[in-house]
Amino acid sequence: MGGVLVLLECVPREGYNMRAMALLEFFGTECSHCNATRPLVERLEKDAKVKVEKLEVWHNDENAKKMEEYDKNLCGGVPFFYNTETKKWICGEASYEELKKWAVG
Repeated sequence: MGGVLVLLECVPREGYNMRAMALLEFFGTECSHCNATRPLVERLEKDAKVKVEKLEVWHNDENAKKMEEYDKNLCGGVPFFYNTETKKWICGEASYEELKKWAVG
């Protein structure tokens, strides 16, 4: 009954912020407010070296259910940004400064 135990260590790439796994953006494909914030989110990812997980909810039932789990009547619409680490959230369009504070404090 011999066996082999393999231990793996996940090490982030240099410059990669582990907080990335905690940042969620729920959006709708045709949502003009969501489309307006897209360049700001892309800038945030580049400047703060974070990754925002983008989840389309208007055409994806699984993502819509995930949004309901986090939303809990906080927003009820899109865009909805949720930080699973800090529990901070943003409902609707946001400025770059608001997004940065939400993402990295």
